[in-house]
Amino acid sequence: MKNKFSPETMAAQAMGFVDPETKGLTPPVHTSTTYLRDADNQYRSGLVYSRDNNPTYNYVEDLLSELEGGDDAMVLASGMAAATCVFMALTPGDHVVAPKVMYWSLRNWLDQTARRWGLDVTFVDTDSPADLQAAVIKGKTKLVWIETPANPMWSVTDIAQAATIAHEAGAQLAVDSTVATPVHTCPISFGADYVMHSATKYLNGHSDVIAGALITAKKDTLWENMRQNRGQMGAVLGPFEAIQLLRGMRTLFLRVRQSSQSAQQIAETLRSHNAISEVLYPGLPDFPGHDIAARQMKDGFGGMLSIRLKAGEAAAIATAAHVQLWHRATSLGGVESLLEHRGSIEGAGSPVPLDLLRLSVGIEDPEDLISDLNDALNRATT
Repeated sequence: MKNKFSPETMAAQAMGFVDPETKGLTPPVHTSTTYLRDADNQYRSGLVYSRDNNPTYNYVEDLLSELEGGDDAMVLASGMAAATCVFMALTPGDHVVAPKVMYWSLRNWLDQTARRWGLDVTFVDTDSPADLQAAVIKGKTKLVWIETPANPMWSVTDIAQAATIAHEAGAQLAVDSTVATPVHTCPISFGADYVMHSATKYLNGHSDVIAGALITAKKDTLWENMRQNRGQMGAVLGPFEAIQLLRGMRTLFLRVRQSSQSAQQIAETLRSHNAISEVLYPGLPDFPGHDIAARQMKDGFGGMLSIRLKAGEAAAIATAAHVQLWHRATSLGGVESLLEHRGSIEGAGSPVPLDLLRLSVGIEDPEDLISDLNDALNRATT
């Protein structure tokens, strides 16, 4: 099916898979950890050991490459495994640039572990082209990492502009596109070199798999370093998780589009609530990054938004305590709607305002979600 049909069709049919032996429409799970060597000491199957290769990975990786317009893809044990795999492919002493506001676990890893390992890390507002340009050092910066929209303030970075800035300095651009997904944005088409997904989130979409994914625009030296890292460091995905991830991706376009439509409706409704000081969502026309988002996102602006409460932290926590339909839980991108007081998770040093609640919109009836939030807000603030 490659290059013949739309991304929606390729995802729904898992690239048109049909088992050549059984004619089954669902790929098999390959549980073997080791493979037979030929009598002449060769491995003509290309398979030696499942830490490096497992046919079950291939189904997901081929689909990811196709959806993102990449040359190759890898699935890994988690989103953090995928992200750190990129940075560990660099050399101690290399300079990298990353956002001030980004996925908190990765920011902490960069600020602590990566620096101890020897990377020179600069945090900057990547949605400001001037600040990004000033942070990149020609000949020294090796990687620019951006996240767009960025968790949990949903700031939007211009991918094409970031790619130009990085490439002119001799660096490469990696994009965390977990929230946008290939439904809304394909960063490689805007000049990105690598794309990362916490596949735990929207790609799987059912809150039952931990996984990560990397896609490359081309198989270069840094990519080969990443592939070597996955094999040698053991950050591999289990075959059962891989097949569940593929199952989730069959409904990716349906789920993400529904979540995005609902998030847009919820954002537009909540902005007039008298208990809310600000709604953060790229789909709102007055959101600072809206014009860029409209240019590089299609079919919606994602299923994530945040709200800030006028009465502050206590009111935000109380609102979370009063919801019935929304679930008070971390993570995002599942079919069920989640709500979280993000500042409590991130703790000291976080740039996230304490009056903020992060909302991951699922596929429920948006009117039900709005009603539940309204009730919780009213109970918490009156």
